[in-house]
Amino acid sequence: MQFDLTYDYLCPFARNANEAVLKGLEDGRDWQVRFRPFSLSQVHVEEGEADVFDDPTCSGILAHHWGIAIRDNDPDHFPAAHVALFAARHDEGLDIKEPDVITAALEGTGVDTAAIAEIVASGAPAKTLAVEHRQAVEEWSVFGVPTFITADGIATFVRFMERGLVADIDRLLDLIGWQGLNEFKRTRKPR
Repeated sequence: MQFDLTYDYLCPFARNANEAVLKGLEDGRDWQVRFRPFSLSQVHVEEGEADVFDDPTCSGILAHHWGIAIRDNDPDHFPAAHVALFAARHDEGLDIKEPDVITAALEGTGVDTAAIAEIVASGAPAKTLAVEHRQAVEEWSVFGVPTFITADGIATFVRFMERGLVADIDRLLDLIGWQGLNEFKRTRKPR
């Protein structure tokens, strides 16, 4: 199964899905996954206002830049870095727009933070964020994270309530191919 998976380090539901997919890959699932950044901050920009893609002071943007730089230049360390950036935000409650917070979060992941910092400073990850975010909106009508996008262009937004459950991903991937299902949404959270 080949699919893209959107993420924003600000979103706990994106964390749940991304961790589960990474665990599935680690467990040997035959998935070909491209992790695709999608900015929730950009979604909330009013028409006529400036885009946030290259504004590291905007919430979540600097973490996106680092995640993209690692994904594209140090893919072997991306899984650990991806988990660490989510953890900094959701376990530690840290401000992931601070460079020191990001570099501290990446300690122990194997990432060469000095090399990645240079790539981030080059502006290339900001451009990649803009391109990938806009593509997700224009080609697949993505509006939030996590969204799974299959190779044939079926985009499905999902909210997993629990962290890291690979079985949830297996179930979802089975459902995505079902063309007769357009929307499945609980009217309230079961307790």
